[in-house]
Amino acid sequence: MDITEVRVFPVDDEKLKAFVSIILDDCFVISDIKIIHGPKGLFVSMPSKKRKDGTFRDIAHPLNSDTRRRMEHQILTRYRKEVLHGDELESRVLPEGAVASEAPPPPTGEL
Repeated sequence: MDITEVRVFPVDDEKLKAFVSIILDDCFVISDIKIIHGPKGLFVSMPSKKRKDGTFRDIAHPLNSDTRRRMEHQILTRYRKEVLHGDELESRVLPEGAVASEAPPPPTGEL
C-alpha cells in the first residue's frame, strides 16, 4: 500500500494545526486526519468518533507500528513543506471550527 497523495488544509488554531486527507494507491481516501501540536510537538491523529461515554474511537487507523510511522512521516513532511511555503497557502487556511471538506480544492498541479 502506498500513499499516493497527501492534501494538507492548515487551520488557524493554537493546537489543531491542520486537517489532512490522504489517498492510498490512487483509489482510497482517508479524510479528517488531524495534525495537532501537543506538549511533545506535532503529532498525527487519525479520524475518530466520539462515543456516548465521552471517549474517542479511531474510525480508520494503521494496523501496525511500521505503517503508522510511514504515514506519520509522509503527513508531517508534507505539512512542514507547506508551512515553509505558507504565503502560497493563505487561501487554503481554514478558520477555527471549519472542516476540511469545506475547503476549496488545491490548485491544479499541486502535489
